[in-house]
Amino acid sequence: MAAAPTVEQVTEALATVQDPEIHRPITELDMVKTVDVARNGAVRVQVLLTIRGCPLHETIKRDVTNAVSALPGVSRVYVEFGVMSDEQRQELQRRLKGDPGAREIPFAKPESLTRVYAVASGKGGVGKSSVTVNLAVAMAATGRKVGIVDADIYGHSIPRMLGVTGTPTQVEQMIMPPSARDIRVISIGMFTAGNTPVVWRGPMLHRALEQFLSDVYWGDLDVLFMDLPPGTGDIAISLAHLVPPAEILVVTTPQQAAAEVAERAGSIAVQTQQRIIGVVENMSWLPCPHCGQQVDVFGSGGGQFVADALTRAVGAPVPLLGQVPLDVRLREGGDAGEPLVLADPNAPAAKELLGIADRLAAHGRGLAGRPLGLTPVASH
Repeated sequence: MAAAPTVEQVTEALATVQDPEIHRPITELDMVKTVDVARNGAVRVQVLLTIRGCPLHETIKRDVTNAVSALPGVSRVYVEFGVMSDEQRQELQRRLKGDPGAREIPFAKPESLTRVYAVASGKGGVGKSSVTVNLAVAMAATGRKVGIVDADIYGHSIPRMLGVTGTPTQVEQMIMPPSARDIRVISIGMFTAGNTPVVWRGPMLHRALEQFLSDVYWGDLDVLFMDLPPGTGDIAISLAHLVPPAEILVVTTPQQAAAEVAERAGSIAVQTQQRIIGVVENMSWLPCPHCGQQVDVFGSGGGQFVADALTRAVGAPVPLLGQVPLDVRLREGGDAGEPLVLADPNAPAAKELLGIADRLAAHGRGLAGRPLGLTPVASH
């Protein structure tokens, strides 16, 4: 049998284990208190949890056991848990989010490389949340780090559609969001009992959105989707104030009545000086079950109408990014927490959503138009 590993080798193996909420190595977060290695290859690791009763301690135990067991010479792995002291938690917060006294929204900083897409619609029932979830899942499937803020406070539905079963964990003044499909999610529905309605007015809505953006530990995201409530109310105005770089993605259906309302929702970007990234036409057509031809159940042309109208309004091209056909599985997947782009990526609606995600992803993260904070060097 191989010789027992050294403490250093065990520590290197532990560096591959990430905290399931913070998504950083447990060694980097000072969660590993002690490592003891016996001559017979038995390894004992003490891990400090961020809070007592951490709901994911079994996940950490499994990952630590698997990482250490893979080392040659290990005969047994014992994982013990302790809890961080108040001072250790405060130090962790400073490391992750800086001074706890300073409430900052990372996505509003000029140096932020996270693309923020605010998904808007003029009215409810156009499938805005379904589009949001499927686009987020499509991007996460390509390896991008993705988050979703369910900003539809009154009509929150993202957790169910994404199949989120976890709950947020609070560490000091930080909120750790649960994840599903490799996407970090926060929603007011995670803080209310059962299906209790939220009865708030403007200031409370603004405060909730601010907390979602500043108090939640999002980590280094490539993309953040924000599922807005329909219309041009308080949340849309608060978003423009809290995250000016957010780009608006307008969702509509083909019918003219819905398109005209969607145009108004997109036009608020002119007043807030935000960029409109494009338009998605949902429920565009239905494949006939008998002949396979396209049936325009809700008419046609609404998406292009909105794109053309917004192009004129903002004085810059606003493209129609895609037309998503009707598919009952899109609704079924939302009810079951199984997004269509994962359940059946070859379905026509899934293919269109994947194409829209690719077009959005083509923008990528970059520094174009962002101040770099460079100081010119005087010439001699």
